[in-house]
Amino acid sequence: MARRSKLVSGLLISGALVLSTLGVGGIALSAGATEAPASQSSASTSSHQGHTMAMPASTRASADDPDGDGYIPANPPVTGVEPSTKEPPHAYFHEFQAHCSVTHTKPDDPIVYPGQPGKSHDHTFMGNTTTDANSTTASLDSGGTKCLAPGDKSGYWMPTMLNGDKPVLPVGDQTIYYKAGVTDYTSVRPFPKGLRFVVGSPMQTAEEFRNHPGFVEGWECGTSYFNVNFPTDCPTTQDTQVNIRFQAPSCWDGKYLDTPDHKSHMAYPVVKNGTNDNVCPADHPVALPMIEFKMAFPVNGDLSKLRLSSGPSYSWHYDFFNAWDDRTLKAMVDHCVVGGLQCDPRGYDQNHPEAGAVLDANYELP
Repeated sequence: MARRSKLVSGLLISGALVLSTLGVGGIALSAGATEAPASQSSASTSSHQGHTMAMPASTRASADDPDGDGYIPANPPVTGVEPSTKEPPHAYFHEFQAHCSVTHTKPDDPIVYPGQPGKSHDHTFMGNTTTDANSTTASLDSGGTKCLAPGDKSGYWMPTMLNGDKPVLPVGDQTIYYKAGVTDYTSVRPFPKGLRFVVGSPMQTAEEFRNHPGFVEGWECGTSYFNVNFPTDCPTTQDTQVNIRFQAPSCWDGKYLDTPDHKSHMAYPVVKNGTNDNVCPADHPVALPMIEFKMAFPVNGDLSKLRLSSGPSYSWHYDFFNAWDDRTLKAMVDHCVVGGLQCDPRGYDQNHPEAGAVLDANYELP
């Protein structure tokens, strides 16, 4: 898919969701647990165009955040970077895919509720096999992975989808794109180890979900696209599934691996005045890969009982915690994103076989 040019507006968040305590196939959903409870007094707030968004602050000490203030400094920070306004030779694609499968479900969130097992709504975890409330950069780094590339030990998670009281878990490899979100794809650099952030919010309204800068085509099924609510026209045919694609911010402040609201250290690109070019804003000048979740849920037909553990369809959001092997990620970013290729999980572009692959048949650096 080609990168979209889109004028970015701020993320708007309001309201709160309350869930009942349910027993779902061994999955415990915490009563009233969301990732941003309205009653939490330690919320960090910021405003955009007169609207206010509140996210819970991480105020519990951990190995990554010893003082528990929610700020995890980058070591070393990236300084002296200006947002690139260059226009490199046109490349229709500048991306690679990570293929990762579901590992487990838990009512945990090591980004929003570090060290507090059971406090979150239920999440479906992909990639790293050890992700839980106590996960740190070091623990993920030493864990296993169900991504095709053994070098990708990152944690990826999202609210669990439920059909009535039955979990609907994606089957097999799910596609996570790593793309250039800026016009100057040659300026994109790898994620720093330990970077983490939340995309979207469980408290967003339907309108905020639809207008979110990460919104691509909403909930899809069959020929039904751009849905804020789960589609009602979802044919009961073999291989028909409910899908969603959602993009993450890709501009980093260069200072923090996380902040109390788990968002403000990241930003979406903005459109440069008078052009269709996407550039990073001045206060978030470092261009990183743009992650795009492309998830497929094996459910069709009557979707009237479909919901998320975080609430309605428009409470969709996801988390990313980077634990890639540094050398592997840099090789993939340099070859595929900076190189202007459309790569599979081995870093191979079938339209440019002369460029070769980054990884060997075992998805490892040779």
